Amino acid sequence: MQKPAILVVDPAHFNVSYVINPWMNPAEWQADPAAHQREARASFDALRTALEAAGAVLHVVPGVAGLPDMVFPANAAVVLDGRAIVARFACAERQGEEAAYMAALKQYLDDGVLQELAIFPEGCFQEGAGDAIWDATRQLFWAGHGQRSVAAAIPELERFFGRRVVPLELATPQFYHLDTCFCPLSGGEVLFYPPAFTPGALARIHELVPPAQRLEASAEDAAAFCVNAVCLNRTVVMARAAPHVRAMLTARGYTVADVDLSPFILSGGGAYCMTLRLDRASHE
Repeated sequence: MQKPAILVVDPAHFNVSYVINPWMNPAEWQADPAAHQREARASFDALRTALEAAGAVLHVVPGVAGLPDMVFPANAAVVLDGRAIVARFACAERQGEEAAYMAALKQYLDDGVLQELAIFPEGCFQEGAGDAIWDATRQLFWAGHGQRSVAAAIPELERFFGRRVVPLELATPQFYHLDTCFCPLSGGEVLFYPPAFTPGALARIHELVPPAQRLEASAEDAAAFCVNAVCLNRTVVMARAAPHVRAMLTARGYTVADVDLSPFILSGGGAYCMTLRLDRASHE
């Protein structure tokens, strides 16, 4: 069986220097930037170790000076069955990442890892796999919108991939991407934080996910970025696990591999944010 291929971005240029979500804390970072950078490197290395232990092969690409959030490549693109569509960022602070990610992904196109590469139309804001999460059990994309990504991106996703896309409107700036509050698991369960969604979005989740497969995260779980997790077979890699979410997952037979990602949580990102699955296949 082929090992999962995951793109990560080296954190050499990571810092917290602006605020584009409620989690970002530049003041704390600036209190001791050298120490935080050392901690970020250690956290990145620990995440890399956990992902490799779970069976993944990592593709590490360099970051770009002046683009600190490039370390969150879940927002780079949506990838399925060898086809990738590159993001358009809503915030000016991240728009420089578009060309950088396009260049990085073009190399994978040239190497045959990807077979097709496109980009969303200009002004059609869609922030990658962070707002378009493939659910292999249900054979559809769940698509977050209302905070960063726009509803107009949903038909573009449907057109490009020819797959069903279920819109989920996000209700709060704290949960600005779908991956911060929603995680389909390999066994068909969905780990999610209900207060992050509008009533209409919750109704869609309830319609498509049976009660027995709904794992509702607590406020503590969500604030710890535990829902922002990477599921590889029966291992779930996440930020330092809160007891409630660990108990829910272990009761379902999953192994929780948690990592101290506190430097990246200062910028509003966790384990899923820091990864982009390059070989995501519709049938896994």
